[in-house]
Amino acid sequence: MILSLLLLTQQVPAFAASAPTVHADAAVVMSEDGGVLYARNADSRRLIASTTKLMTALVCLENTSLDDVVTAQERHCRVEGSSMYLKAGERYTVKELLLGLLLSSGNDAALALAEYTAGSEGAFVQLMNRKAQELGLRDTHFENPHGLDGKTHFSTARDLARLMLACMENGAFRSLTSQRSAEVKGLTLLNHNKLLTLCRGCVGGKTGYTRAAGRCLVSCCERDGMRLVCVTLSDPDDWNDHRDLYDWAYGNFTLHDLHEEFSFDVPVISGSRASVRVIPAPGSRVVLPRGRETVLQAELPRFVFAPVYTGDAAGTITVLRDGDATVTFPLVYVGDAALAEPC
Repeated sequence: MILSLLLLTQQVPAFAASAPTVHADAAVVMSEDGGVLYARNADSRRLIASTTKLMTALVCLENTSLDDVVTAQERHCRVEGSSMYLKAGERYTVKELLLGLLLSSGNDAALALAEYTAGSEGAFVQLMNRKAQELGLRDTHFENPHGLDGKTHFSTARDLARLMLACMENGAFRSLTSQRSAEVKGLTLLNHNKLLTLCRGCVGGKTGYTRAAGRCLVSCCERDGMRLVCVTLSDPDDWNDHRDLYDWAYGNFTLHDLHEEFSFDVPVISGSRASVRVIPAPGSRVVLPRGRETVLQAELPRFVFAPVYTGDAAGTITVLRDGDATVTFPLVYVGDAALAEPC
């Protein structure tokens, strides 16, 4: 059985409807469910500078422990570009190196973490590219862990947004990226991400810059329980663009928890009860535009044979935007329905 439902969202003042002017060559705003709220050249492959370090951090967090100890080598200290100023022979925890990586954008920290995690920079890059494939980042390829320009080192605004969403699912990453400063070996590391103070609700991000790549910025914002990610590549006014895009997005879109908003009753054959309730599975959250009708299509059985158990799969519910399926969530049964005792 297929049911089509209309989800009506509240109206928003007309002045908030138009997206702001953005100065980036490529940009995207993505919601936590993977929906794209704003896009400009989102699939254009580009240099990404130190936003590369998002993948470096994620791969390290998935393959090491924060308390692991790494000894800095002279070659780590000689990497060009931004640095957390490692000292050769000094011992650092993985957590300290990750702070230097994410706050100070240390290329030295990137190389030290890569070699410790995988044994060599080359082996670590293989892990980065394997993780990119796992995340479905089809227009992304890495050739180093720090983001210095390379012919086969690129990504897109869309892929970086997906990467940031994956990073924010990691509790340790969320804690590290949100810190405005940290003390490591007597040095104060200041977070380069000024949006933590400039933008209401900003909870993390990563900056990047090379002359060829321009200013690159990936950020994450949370307001009223709704998580959004913004990416701008080659943007001379990135702080203001991110802040304006977030204000626009939160004014024009709203979060719906389908788990709490919808339920269906399905008759039970030969069961201890006449029907059982069906609801979207926990975590069925979707961001939808305000003031527009959105069609939800639920596929579920006309009836079900006992026994039925809580949590069993019951079907799917799909969000349709402009007639196309954009995201699908599972439907599950709530409440057991045992097989009825024979008369």
